[in-house]
Amino acid sequence: MSNYDFEGYTKSVIDAIGDKASPRVKEVFPILIRKIHEFLIEADITSEEWIDACNLMVQAGQVSSDKRNEVVLVTDVLGIESLVNTLDQTRAQRKGKGSGEDTTSSAILGPFYRAGVPVQANGTTIIRELEEGAPYTHLHGVIYDSNGKPLPNALVDIWHDAPDGLYDAQTPEKAEYHCRGRFRTDEEGRYSTICLKPTPYPIPFDFSAGTLLNLMDRHPYRPAHIHFWVEAKDHVTLVTQVFDSESDYLKDDSVFAVKDDLVVNFKPISANFAAPSDLVGRMKYELEQDFHLERSQ
Repeated sequence: MSNYDFEGYTKSVIDAIGDKASPRVKEVFPILIRKIHEFLIEADITSEEWIDACNLMVQAGQVSSDKRNEVVLVTDVLGIESLVNTLDQTRAQRKGKGSGEDTTSSAILGPFYRAGVPVQANGTTIIRELEEGAPYTHLHGVIYDSNGKPLPNALVDIWHDAPDGLYDAQTPEKAEYHCRGRFRTDEEGRYSTICLKPTPYPIPFDFSAGTLLNLMDRHPYRPAHIHFWVEAKDHVTLVTQVFDSESDYLKDDSVFAVKDDLVVNFKPISANFAAPSDLVGRMKYELEQDFHLERSQ
């Protein structure tokens, strides 16, 4: 087999793509097939190794659900989702969108996004059960367009980990939607909630993503962050995260998602903040976080 025509073989696979395939498939799949074949040949992959890789992805699919996406987590630890996110940003810049200081940087969605979380009133808390001794935080801000005009009725979806470093999907014994909520901005584009200052945590390493981390001798930790999904009519949906400037792992995030302009400072809560009666004495921090959205084409 030393004289086997590998290039000819790869060409035959690419040439098998049919005429009725979409233009995008005809553009992308030859690149995909060629690069995969090049990897297999260069790395001299064995059948046993290939089956192990297939089984790893099968396991990722089997443990995934609407509360946890292990396939996304696998792509995260390989830096794929963050790379695609960066490609989205650079593509927008080439088209003349989102290249200035007036639009907020995006970041990866991550594996724990949940669709359909009920919208709640501004000013209410996303902490569904008491977290004793936790750093309760007043999170608020304004959603703007790229010209600095406030956007009323924008949807702001927020989620973060609990003090134990786990998301609600990982702790079914806790209240539904714990540390997670959705809000609509008011007429002045404002949103507001009470959340927690997040904590660094290890991504789940009990299945496929953990297997990869162990193989590469890497740690599973992420810096403390809050997720946001922000959408408004006639604007590009923004998926992003903000990172606590005092957190560990800002320089070695296990999913490579930190961007310098998304690192923020939590400030001590204002003495004038009127805490809900059940949170008097528990409020510790404030984060004012505005977002600027691109207008859609």
